[in-house]
Amino acid sequence: MSGRVVFYQLSGKFLHDGQKPPPDAEQVLYYSLGIGHHLGVIDTFKSVLACDYDSYLDAVAALPDGEAQRKLDGLRRFGEIYIDASHAAILRKALDGARFDTEVQQWSGRLEQALQAIEREPAITLMVRRQT
Repeated sequence: MSGRVVFYQLSGKFLHDGQKPPPDAEQVLYYSLGIGHHLGVIDTFKSVLACDYDSYLDAVAALPDGEAQRKLDGLRRFGEIYIDASHAAILRKALDGARFDTEVQQWSGRLEQALQAIEREPAITLMVRRQT
């Protein structure tokens, strides 16, 4: 198999009509992640990490059997996965316990940092996509 895997991090949100929500309504803006376009809220993502698809599959195979491995393996099945605060701790624990080869170690540290950011601010999310 070939291709790349790109991790995109939610980098901002803006209202379609350019308005800014009042500070006390900020949680409504975060909630809009789930219902996005129905409210006219557009999510913007930036690339924070890219790796070789085969390297990604090696990393998934090196994880212990369980929820974290199943979650990341979803990329192979669906071509895209979404990582939010409900996944961050599970994935970090699995990454901490895994033994990776040098190539995976080079990018898994950046993934760890992105997961830590999600734990600090639950509104942050990652979109992971396979590119051929």
